[in-house]
Amino acid sequence: MNASPTEPNAPQFDLRQKVFLVLAALQVTAIIVANMIGVKLFSIDLAGIPVEHTAGMLPFPITFLLTDLLNEFYGKKAARMVAWIAFGMAIFAFLLVLVARALPILEGIPGTADERSFENVFGGSMWMTLCSIVAFLLGSLLDIGIFGFFKRITHGKMVWLRATGSTVVSQLFDSFVITILYFQVVQGLLGGEVASIDFVLRTALTGYLLKFAIAVVLTPAIYGGRYFLRKAVKLEPLPA
Repeated sequence: MNASPTEPNAPQFDLRQKVFLVLAALQVTAIIVANMIGVKLFSIDLAGIPVEHTAGMLPFPITFLLTDLLNEFYGKKAARMVAWIAFGMAIFAFLLVLVARALPILEGIPGTADERSFENVFGGSMWMTLCSIVAFLLGSLLDIGIFGFFKRITHGKMVWLRATGSTVVSQLFDSFVITILYFQVVQGLLGGEVASIDFVLRTALTGYLLKFAIAVVLTPAIYGGRYFLRKAVKLEPLPA
């Protein structure tokens, strides 16, 4: 039987707490989806510049945008807590995939994966998961620190500077960490073929440039998020 608002033990959440839960849930979803799609590489041509990276990088600018909103309205402790929660849930997802891979497979059923297809996707994504969540955690903590630094020195003004500046620096770190870890360190430890350093550096750099472009494009989104939270939710940013 569902608890009603009149029951004494029913949990009561104010709007501020509900918004926090939604932002945290979006953060967790983005990092887990990034890990799931990270085994797909893509190559696109932007104004004559080839951009090669994993599809898993696409949700990461969103995670940094969410981190900035959490930092702005709930403080760096809350933003760090959500980063650690997302990290923990990604580890939990990693363990579930590990168990699923260990189960004996039943092949030949229409609409289901065979062993090779399942392993190609989830076997590769497991190691991508480990690399990406390490890069995500370190990048998020760096983003939170830089965001707070810019907020203090600008006395809470110039939102674009702390939002874009913190994201630009943290994603540079994130891009190189995940690319080097996955294509160099992990593949070497597994005894597989290690990607050339040229490919690794090119992938990390071009991926960062793409993230940089996405971060710039998303800068108005933090203004939109601030406006929504201030006007619709009646939240005020925390002081610098």
